[in-house]
Amino acid sequence: MLKTRIITALVLLAVLLPVLYLNYFPAFAVIATAFFGAAVWESFRIFKSRQALLIAAVWTAAFAYTFFFSNGMAQLNFWYALCVAIWLIRFTPSLATGLPPPEGLGNTLLSLVYAVTIVGCFVAIVALFMHSPLFLLSVMALVWVADIGAYFSGKAFGKRKLAPSISPGKSWEGAIGGGIAVLVIAAITIFAAPSVPWLQDTFAVQLQLRRGWPIALLVLLVLVAASIIGDLFESQLKRRAGIKDSSKLLPGHGGVLDRIDALIPVLPFAALVSGWL
Repeated sequence: MLKTRIITALVLLAVLLPVLYLNYFPAFAVIATAFFGAAVWESFRIFKSRQALLIAAVWTAAFAYTFFFSNGMAQLNFWYALCVAIWLIRFTPSLATGLPPPEGLGNTLLSLVYAVTIVGCFVAIVALFMHSPLFLLSVMALVWVADIGAYFSGKAFGKRKLAPSISPGKSWEGAIGGGIAVLVIAAITIFAAPSVPWLQDTFAVQLQLRRGWPIALLVLLVLVAASIIGDLFESQLKRRAGIKDSSKLLPGHGGVLDRIDALIPVLPFAALVSGWL
């Protein structure tokens, strides 16, 4: 399993890093569309849609046309605000109140709303990439740091379960450790930026530079909270569906949604904040 995970990760890096490094938008658009299609297909599978592949194909074609061939990028703030509102009003409360039955209108509507948030996530990916590949990676890196920090903190200190009925392995201590890890890494980046020029175009540095420490720390903590909620919500969906992974598209890693679940609420929020900088 470990060997498979490593091989898959190396293949993904071999595909993604050149696209980001070369900053070649057409190649990026192709990759983004492919990953979007995979994520939407997996999401409709989790919701037990009988025509998941066909539905995903339609959504993918609409996404590519709207944001790469039309003027959809002119409505960025609408997508960001919509996604933030959905996570605040609909998905976060469901972690406590539960999900509708896997059959019926409620489930169908929920599947469509979740797909909308995936659209918003990938719109944010496109917009942040257009700002700069480094800026996009810097936001993603904060989510990865939060996840790694939560894992090791949970292993070392975890006692109080965060959401035992959804994800028994997560703890409050892990969540706090993830938040501390993000703040520490962000602070190191901010203090190092004056002497390391390329760090100056990263999310944490720009946030602190333009809005000051209190706002920067608050936004970073909200970002960590959003990443945990995104992870828990997908776990809740998979638990209801009775599956472990969203798919087997990424051997050793599960599916695309399993890799981006924490990013789905984070990236629209980060992109909305970036427009305020």
